[in-house]
This record gives sequence, structure tokens and C-alpha cells, in this order.
Amino acid sequence: MDLGLNETQEILKKTARDFLESECPKSLVRAMEEDVKGYSPELWRKMAELGWLGLLLPAEYGGAGGDWVDAAVLLEEMGRALLPGPFIPTAVVAALAILEAGTPVQKDKHLSGIANGDTIISPAILEPEGAFSARFIQARAAEDAAGYVIDGVKLFVPDANVADYLLAAVRTSDGVGSDDGVTVLIVDARSEGIEVTPLVTVAADNQCEVALKGVRVSRADVLGQVDQGWRLVRQMQMHGAAATSASMVGGAERVFEMAVSYAKERVQFGRPIGSFQAIQHKCADMLVDVDGARFITYQAVWKLSEGLDGEADAAMAKSWVGDAYRRVLAHSNQIHGGLAFSKEFDLGLYFRRARAAEFAYGDGVVHRDAIARQILG
Repeated sequence: MDLGLNETQEILKKTARDFLESECPKSLVRAMEEDVKGYSPELWRKMAELGWLGLLLPAEYGGAGGDWVDAAVLLEEMGRALLPGPFIPTAVVAALAILEAGTPVQKDKHLSGIANGDTIISPAILEPEGAFSARFIQARAAEDAAGYVIDGVKLFVPDANVADYLLAAVRTSDGVGSDDGVTVLIVDARSEGIEVTPLVTVAADNQCEVALKGVRVSRADVLGQVDQGWRLVRQMQMHGAAATSASMVGGAERVFEMAVSYAKERVQFGRPIGSFQAIQHKCADMLVDVDGARFITYQAVWKLSEGLDGEADAAMAKSWVGDAYRRVLAHSNQIHGGLAFSKEFDLGLYFRRARAAEFAYGDGVVHRDAIARQILG
């Protein structure tokens, strides 16, 4: 595995940082926490023009044909800037799910729209139990002559209030095995019978409850195979975990930089606080966590780029990076002292987003359980 970036990736990194520093200042991040949409359509359109929304899609759908390492480079910069919006749910999770399992008609209908910024699609997986397990999928899709009728509730659906479509994991039968009986359906988010309720979260990150009451879906909107959709759901979770890990690496690195800069400038007892051993060790610990998080994340995305089985690696990355980001924030909070808890100071933004990212697509407990199952059977 080569951890060095190629010339194209270096250009992408610099372009993304310059663009986001200009177009996504912290004032926009704060404004989007109060905005009912939770993202800037104008910024979304500019990202589409840069080719970011189709980065992982082939050219035939208007994409850039990039790989997972390219995506990780971009996602790091997005995490650094705390970019608000449905990039991971739409341009990573939904785009790759449809690319992997979609019919030619489904690909033609949805992927170009994702790439050009016209279509927002969000995965709707979790239910009131809040667990990534097929046995907790209780939203039912009853088959009739016209297709399927869905009844149930989905929780923590990102950006459902602005989504055009949902990738809903529903139960179409009781199944034989523990993972059988789940199907992924492409649901028009504006269908009759859908009620979207925004949830109040610590990060104001646009999570929603979606109630589906008698929602009709045609057979043409089955994504993948009927009753065999849990494998696709696990893939969606893996892709979301890997992408979120990359964004957390960028956020953790920026928090580390803020702490180091403050330690050099803040004078106490006649000298910079960075000259005290306790502060030096905290900075060293932060660097270890940031670089460790980057290495384990890039191992996962490299495997995905090479077409290798990266499920365990993505789980390890999500588990480790979530914990590492929390430690980096704790050290940075201690170094900044009371300033860290000022509402106007940016560190609070990173803390809130880190907590949201930690639970997105499964927290450390979920992923350590997955790793344990692979080890122990």
C-alpha cells in the first residue's frame, strides 16, 4: 500500500482546501445549523460543477471515474471544513449502491442526477431500535398486483427533508436465514403517505424520522434482489463508515492544528504554554491519534479502491477513528481551557460534528462487534 498521493490527488487536495476555505467558512456552517434545509443549494451546485458529486461514478453517468483514495482525499478536506450537506449519503452511499446493484434503467435515471447535483438520495436503514441488524428491520413492504405498499418508521435518516429519493431497507418476508427477507427499495421521497419529521440532535446535522403509511412503490424500484437486500445494506454501511472515517480524519487534524497554534501563542507564567511538558505530551498524543487514524482509514479505502474485501478494514477504521477524534478533541479542549467552551469559538463546532460522525453508520461498539464476529465466528 502506497500512502503517498499522486499528482492528481495533490491537486484535488489543494483545490478542495482553497475552495472550501472560500466557500464554506464557519459562518456558513453555523448558518446551516439553523437553516431548515441544512445545506446550501448554491454550494451544492458549485460542487457538482467541480465534479465532486460524481467523483466515484463512471464517465458514462457524468462522473469523474475516481477511486476511493481520491474520495478520501476530498472527504478529509470536507471534514476539515465541516462541510454541511448530504455528500456522503448521496454521492458515496447511494451512488455506489445504485452503481453496484441497480438495473440499467435505475442507473440511467438516478446516477446522472447525482453527478450533476439535481438528485439527492439518502439511505433509510435504521428503525426505532437503532441497531444495524436485519432482525430489527420491521418496516413492511406488502406485495400486491401493482408492486409494494410500505408501512413503517425509519429513524436517523440523514437529510430526508431535502431528499428526492430514499433507499429504504424494508421487510418483504420473514426469510429463512437471519439476514433473509430484507429488500432495498428506491422510494420517491415525495410520495403520498410519507411524513418527515426533523430530529433535534447535538450537531443540528439534519437527521430525520420518516414515517411511511401506505406508500406505494413499483417492482421496477427494487434495488438488487428481493429478500436478499441485507448484503447491500451492509455494503452501504461499510461505504458510509469508510467515508465518514475519512472526513473525521480531516476534522481531527484541524483540531490538532488549532491546539498547537494556541499552545505556541498562549503565554502563562511568562512563557508559551507549549513549553510545558504536560502540554507537549498532549500535542504528541494528538499527532499520534491523527496519523494513526489516517493510516487505518487509508488502508481501508485502498482495499476498496483495489476491489479487495474491505469490510473488516472499514469497521476497524470507523471504530478507531471515532475514538481517536474524541481523544484529540479532549486534549484540545484542555489546552484551550475555558475558551474551548465559548459558543463563538470553532472548537465547539468540531465537537458537535465529531459526535454526530461517531454514530453515523454505526459507532465503535457496532463495528467492534462486527470485527469480533469475523474473528470468532
